[in-house]
Amino acid sequence: MITTVERLIFVRRVSIFQELRDDFIVRLAVVMDEVSFPAKHTIFTRGQEGQSLYILVSGQVKVHIGEKQLAKFQRGESFGEMSLFDAEPRSASITTLEPCDCLILTQDQLYDAIEETPEIAVNIIRMLSRRIRDLNSKIDDMSNR
Repeated sequence: MITTVERLIFVRRVSIFQELRDDFIVRLAVVMDEVSFPAKHTIFTRGQEGQSLYILVSGQVKVHIGEKQLAKFQRGESFGEMSLFDAEPRSASITTLEPCDCLILTQDQLYDAIEETPEIAVNIIRMLSRRIRDLNSKIDDMSNR
């Protein structure tokens, strides 16, 4: 378990929250739940319903569809954000590569926060756009091989 102060410092470093006011960061850090996963644990699978964002406090996960690895995320990175907005099934699976600790933000917690501070939505849109661009670049690289 991390302390409230550690949560605050950690959440402040996450890219989608970096431009937010301190009072919002404090509110967000306090409402997030903390969960631990062992190595080689599937956090969620492609097609599964999801309504939460995960932030890696420690460890490393892989993003994959079947056996095809799409990306790796480590400390300070987040995943699962698409399901917060569209309520569609997960587009990929996430499996831990080593023991991981995560903070979890639920859809309800996020929507309450967006009502108070709309800038969070803009930050998440920017991050998702970057990820789409990165995945498009990887697809282009694979096609050109």
